[in-house]
Amino acid sequence: MTLSVVFPGQGSQSPGMLAELAAAHPVIEKTFSKASDLLGYNLWDTAQNADAEKLRQTEITQPLMFVAGYSVWQVWKEREGPDPVVMAGHSLGEYTALTAAGAMSFEKAVPLVALRGRLMAGAVEPGLGGMAALIGMDDDAVREMCEELTAPDGIVEAVNFNSPGQVVISGHLAALENACTVAKERGARKAMLLPVSVPNHSSLMEPARAELADAIDAAKLRMPNVPVMQNADATIPADIELLRKSLQNHVVSPVNWTSTVSKMKELGVDSQVELGPGKVLAGLCKRIDKTVTAYPVENVASLDKVLGELTGTEHS
Repeated sequence: MTLSVVFPGQGSQSPGMLAELAAAHPVIEKTFSKASDLLGYNLWDTAQNADAEKLRQTEITQPLMFVAGYSVWQVWKEREGPDPVVMAGHSLGEYTALTAAGAMSFEKAVPLVALRGRLMAGAVEPGLGGMAALIGMDDDAVREMCEELTAPDGIVEAVNFNSPGQVVISGHLAALENACTVAKERGARKAMLLPVSVPNHSSLMEPARAELADAIDAAKLRMPNVPVMQNADATIPADIELLRKSLQNHVVSPVNWTSTVSKMKELGVDSQVELGPGKVLAGLCKRIDKTVTAYPVENVASLDKVLGELTGTEHS
């Protein structure tokens, strides 16, 4: 068994998330409490009691999902889960992976992620930007369509390559609606706007990039203890300068998740554990490479199952 650990990003949150796992593992609420002290508000209360609409607000979602993933990593370590040979995170999850791997402290990461959320929320006026998912078109066809349809006042870009035949596009709302219509005309099985108000990973995030880059510099990243495969080019950085530069450009760079999972397989990975709310990455893994066994960990039953299968022992 050769293991990778991955962390989800925005979209996997839900009201009441991790409640059952937290009841069995107090380290989750302890981790949320530390984050709440850093943020100045009760993040666990938000996770448990805010409605879905509030949880979708980028400035809320980002620290919430970061702390959620990191807290489940604390459970994984507490339960003596096997060590991964490589880590990664989808979009925001890259920050979780880097922190779990020791590239920065939790105390520095929480305010950095909160700043990221605020900057991204403010980069484009509300109601002007968004994202859409296209199902059933190959990557190159989506890229070509976006290049054809983009205009100075209507940007649309391919930004998340999630699995074969599943690409997320990002940009101005009107351009996205047009792209969805054209995509269906060109054979897409589905083309739908996502409940996201921010055009993540597109060039429209450029206003957020510069200030965030300065904050990343100030965080004084170090090389992680476990290799982290970064989103922008699905590679493991050779040195701290490459790691930092990739993270600084992260908000305007694509998420190459299909390539990430495929390259992990080339490293010998045959098992992937997703730590945090939801099962999105486990589902993508099954579509990318069925020879890699994907395990979501978001509750007691799923945690016990993966620990039992990976270690060959009974866990409870």
